[in-house]
Amino acid sequence: MNIRMRMWIVRTIVVFCCIFFVIIVAYAVLYAPTDEVAIPVAGMSVETLSAGEYPVRLRIPSIAVNAKVQQAGLTKTGAMCTPTNFTDVSWYKYGPAPGQLGSAVIDGHVDNGLGLAGVFKNLDKISVGDDIYVDTGSSTSLHFLVEDIESYPYKQVPTEQIFDRNDTARLNLITCEGTWVAKDRTYDGRLVVYAVLVNASR
Repeated sequence: MNIRMRMWIVRTIVVFCCIFFVIIVAYAVLYAPTDEVAIPVAGMSVETLSAGEYPVRLRIPSIAVNAKVQQAGLTKTGAMCTPTNFTDVSWYKYGPAPGQLGSAVIDGHVDNGLGLAGVFKNLDKISVGDDIYVDTGSSTSLHFLVEDIESYPYKQVPTEQIFDRNDTARLNLITCEGTWVAKDRTYDGRLVVYAVLVNASR
């Protein structure tokens, strides 16, 4: 192989690598986590909890989820923030903590910008009656049972049903599903898993 051929191969590889890098960056930007704003609504505040009451891990044995729990607020558009990575989940900090009366909400990504599996990639495989566990900072394990699973168009999500029901201690899990909508940088569907508290143990 002569020098010119070797140089041509090297240049081709460099160009290919540059194109691949640009594609990766573009996808990463499209799927980038949402930016949180500081207390966006007048009168809204984070409920004061002891360190032991904060959720720290989410476990769903039936779909092999064992994830760290971040805290999430709202974006400037009023939507719940997403986790800052694709392996953790996030708990909505302006609502009840898991185990408290009301609807605790936890969300997670279905995949990342490269199409690799996110923490909730298999959330669509969960079934009514499955167990969900939330571990708190005090090493208390909160046991929830799935009671309902629903899919909604992304512009028709029933936020009051997800965030505001306070008849019992609830846990609602949310992720994306469906087809990617590039102009909105999101999928066109939302999968919501509704669960209720069964017991708490150490």
